[in-house]
Amino acid sequence: MDSTEYAGFSWKTFYSALTCGLTFITVEINVRTSLKLVAAVAALASVFALSGCDDKKGDASKPADAAKPAAAQKADAKEPLKVGFVYVAPIADVGYTKQHDLGRLYAIEQVGKDKVTTTFVENVPETADAERVIRQMVNDGNKLIFGTSFGYMNYMQKLAKEYPDVKFEHATGYKTAPNMTTYNIRFYEGRYLAGMLAGGATKSNIIGYVAPFPIPEVLQGINAFTLGAKSINPNIQVKVIWTNAWYDPPKDTDSAKTLIGQGADVLTQHTNTSAVASAAESAGKMVIPYNSNMKSVAPNAQIAALVLNWGPYYAKKMQQAVDGKWDKTPVWMHYSDGALSLEGITDKVPADVVKKMEEVKAKLVKGEFHPFTGPIKDNEGKETLKSGDVMNDKDLSTMNYYVDGVIGKVPN
Repeated sequence: MDSTEYAGFSWKTFYSALTCGLTFITVEINVRTSLKLVAAVAALASVFALSGCDDKKGDASKPADAAKPAAAQKADAKEPLKVGFVYVAPIADVGYTKQHDLGRLYAIEQVGKDKVTTTFVENVPETADAERVIRQMVNDGNKLIFGTSFGYMNYMQKLAKEYPDVKFEHATGYKTAPNMTTYNIRFYEGRYLAGMLAGGATKSNIIGYVAPFPIPEVLQGINAFTLGAKSINPNIQVKVIWTNAWYDPPKDTDSAKTLIGQGADVLTQHTNTSAVASAAESAGKMVIPYNSNMKSVAPNAQIAALVLNWGPYYAKKMQQAVDGKWDKTPVWMHYSDGALSLEGITDKVPADVVKKMEEVKAKLVKGEFHPFTGPIKDNEGKETLKSGDVMNDKDLSTMNYYVDGVIGKVPN
């Protein structure tokens, strides 16, 4: 019967299809079967024949991949690692999110476009929307996910428990899991140096600081900036306005104008926009931007810029994941790691102040200087660090006060 053909139907082809190891309903056919039924069976056999079966039967005792051609298996092994990034603000020309995105692009070039492929979602609020976005990234096949804002912490930890085969990296937080770690930069090191420049440049002795939320990371920056400024000019005052937003350009602008109205002639910010720099430029004041070099929006006002560099870290962690050697150890990078730098110092800062700053920076890079070295008092006169003591990471991570020189009280 193998060689019999009936109305274009080959029993040999049909038999071959039946032996492919597929499960189907057996159909009995005799010579009196109608042409229509035979034609239907022929169509069914054609479907089986086109499904990729051949005359050689696979060994059911071997994995499916064993039957694949070597070239196909090699191609599968080179499937790029999918990496996701979650950004709290839009990718603008400058700012916090821009620096993270520059880091993402740097990492792709370093690791190789054939090894990693990345996606990102920008302007993701620190609400349940973050969980939704990250969950979708997991469902899309991303095996390494970077969440770049403090408020994503609890959502990421929750999802890390649900998806143990995905690696999660959270910026600026402190909660971890077996497959979730944290990474951060010791911003306060650069803030101290920037404060020295501000203390030397101010004429009014009032410095304005636009801040988002009163979390330890931000308070470290305010206090280090103040300590640096006071090391040059003991008479300075730092005034802070809280916006309660990482990204809100109108609030940043209004805050900057208010600080200028209160006598500040040097501004800085911890928020994610260039609005403070723009306001300083419009008012003819000075600014030391944070996150990015903002010379493009404040060509006259900018006297220096504290710039963040996330690229080397992202490249390192992507490579670890590609190699199957991802390290869950939390990382808190130093100035000496190249994670931040002071750029574009202008002659509006006195030369002797710049020289002192460079000397302190050299010691900081060598590990011979720590910005939070006692004696340190809060702005109510209470000693928070004894003379000669160096603040440990635990105390830095729970900082909840202003040092002497900052005006006002920390919001609840």
